[in-house]
Amino acid sequence: MAQKFHFSPSLHHQHLLKRTEQALAYKGGDIKAWQRKLRRKLRELVGEMPDEPVPLNARTLWKRDHPLGTIEKIVFTSEPCADVPAYLCLPKNAAPPCTTFICVQGHSTGMHNSIRVDRDDNTRPINVPGDRDFGLLCMERGIAALCIEQRSFGERRERDQKKTARHGCQDATMHALMLGRTLIGERVYDVDRGIDYLKARGETDMNRIGIMGNSGGGTISLFAAALLPRIRYAMPSCYFCTFKDSIMSIGHCVDNYIPRLLKYAEMPDVMGLFAPRPVVLVAGKTDGIFPIAGVRKAFRHLKTIYAAAGAADRCHLVVGEEGHRFYAKEAWPEMLKEIARTG
Repeated sequence: MAQKFHFSPSLHHQHLLKRTEQALAYKGGDIKAWQRKLRRKLRELVGEMPDEPVPLNARTLWKRDHPLGTIEKIVFTSEPCADVPAYLCLPKNAAPPCTTFICVQGHSTGMHNSIRVDRDDNTRPINVPGDRDFGLLCMERGIAALCIEQRSFGERRERDQKKTARHGCQDATMHALMLGRTLIGERVYDVDRGIDYLKARGETDMNRIGIMGNSGGGTISLFAAALLPRIRYAMPSCYFCTFKDSIMSIGHCVDNYIPRLLKYAEMPDVMGLFAPRPVVLVAGKTDGIFPIAGVRKAFRHLKTIYAAAGAADRCHLVVGEEGHRFYAKEAWPEMLKEIARTG
């Protein structure tokens, strides 16, 4: 009888995964003490970031009227040699200070999708499938939006390095790791600086800041919600699942990974750091890279965390009938109810 050999690296890693227990998973008890401990560890794992912020040095590139209000393209400095372009979308049917959502696109041509314009010619309108026009979706609902460009995407794609990897996020991820950082940590830091920018503008209600995004934008929506206390609402799309059923079993881009995280927490534990603040999780029934069975399993655990925080009714899962995309019709009614509850 032929011998069976285990040559594939994934076989050994799945063997290890089955035997790995998350040391800081929520298992009951004092929810706030657990959150303090896991949040401290998560901050360590996402890597080193500046102790003191540099000046924002915000600049306006253009400002235009839109049928829904005004859109202004700005650039602010996150850290030395790291400038962040963004669109600030202010709805005409809401007076400041406004509820404001930070919108982050995933692996795509960039933030320009949030306002349905061409990346290189912002005067040319385009069609955007999958409800990814986040900035306009916010404006339609009387909500302001700051649509920021994530590192390695769109206008922040790598253009100076002579030779680059096939996937645009790979070089930045690997360089960050060599420097004691992660690309997830750097992207979360950009969100935090975006909140600094909103505060400096004075048009945002600082007690009503949300975050939303799909796929790679869902990733940063989840981690930013877990780590940044100024965020009050979260709407991650097509990311929330278990790590076991998604990035540990199906091919994903390298910017999804945080070294050693699974030794301490699964994804619902990370999302649980946001409790008791309201979250609307968005998933696709046929999403091939964040399978719905794993999503539902993760959501059951997350509900136990929210229940322990006395907020079981502030944790929502909506599932669209298709695949890897945002579902505005299903998600926004739940989020608008939560925003209304906060007065």
